[in-house]
Amino acid sequence: MKENSRILVTGGAGFIGSNLCEALMNLGHIVTCLDNFSTGRKKNIETFVGHDNFHLIEGDIRDLNTCKSAVENQDFVLHQAALGSVPRSIDNPVNTNSVNIDGFLNMLVASKEANIQRFIYAASSSTYGDSSALPKVEEVIGNPLSPYAVTKLVNEQYARVFHQLYGLNVVGLRYFNVFGRRQDPEGAYAAVIPKFARTLITGGTVQINGDGTNTRDFTYIENVIQANLLCLSTPNVEVIGEVFNVAGGERTSLVEMVKMMREHLGTLNIEISDSQIQYGPQRVGDIPHSWASIEKAKKMMGYEPQFNFYNGLKAAVQWYHDEYKR
Repeated sequence: MKENSRILVTGGAGFIGSNLCEALMNLGHIVTCLDNFSTGRKKNIETFVGHDNFHLIEGDIRDLNTCKSAVENQDFVLHQAALGSVPRSIDNPVNTNSVNIDGFLNMLVASKEANIQRFIYAASSSTYGDSSALPKVEEVIGNPLSPYAVTKLVNEQYARVFHQLYGLNVVGLRYFNVFGRRQDPEGAYAAVIPKFARTLITGGTVQINGDGTNTRDFTYIENVIQANLLCLSTPNVEVIGEVFNVAGGERTSLVEMVKMMREHLGTLNIEISDSQIQYGPQRVGDIPHSWASIEKAKKMMGYEPQFNFYNGLKAAVQWYHDEYKR
């Protein structure tokens, strides 16, 4: 990959997308962000606007002509645009399907016609569904437990077909519970770490779903950036057509996560009382345990997480503190 490659990041104003845009620009690449701002935030990209290497297209991936226009003259596509959240998909499966499947197909079609060199897309650990096998290995999945999981599984199948039929160079990255700077803590569908961090920083009370023994492979944003950059640059053509787990490779329960968060907040002179931690019912559609094998990504493209969960959470809590402790 040449230094000044042209790279389209769909969902580039979102949490992961904006971090990818920033990393790519810092490496000298020319970045185009496509976002309709349904979940992405203009605040995430405000420092990029006006930069010579950054271009913004405000548009929706559900419109094929918008997708075709966005991929024109691009070398690579990092497809991050999607409607995330299991609960959101349960509340509105039609909208989730429209964005995550129709929009994904539009991007595949546009990328195929534009002869994109590599199409790297955000897959999801939700694809493992009801499989009880641990750690999760790419070749063993179960039945989806939510409409969101169905859409991400369909994405993988469509990508495989486009690779086999049309020769589109696709690579899927199954993200495991990504967290870090710029992740939105607001709204009913906010992810647990930013939501808990902001609530505790501002003196509120958080609720753990279930008894807190559910485990997650929480993955710091820098590890996700590394995986995407490796997919863009690796000379190993055997990665094409494959799907990889992108995770930290360690299990952490929600109780342990809250304990670490309290520790990190304590170093910032924010003491959390036991009464600020409450428990509620188990959330419908949740996978009980999630823990990734990252051996495939290590072997095939040299992926090696630079942040374990403890250190990633420390960095994230510092960012949340600086952002919300006004």
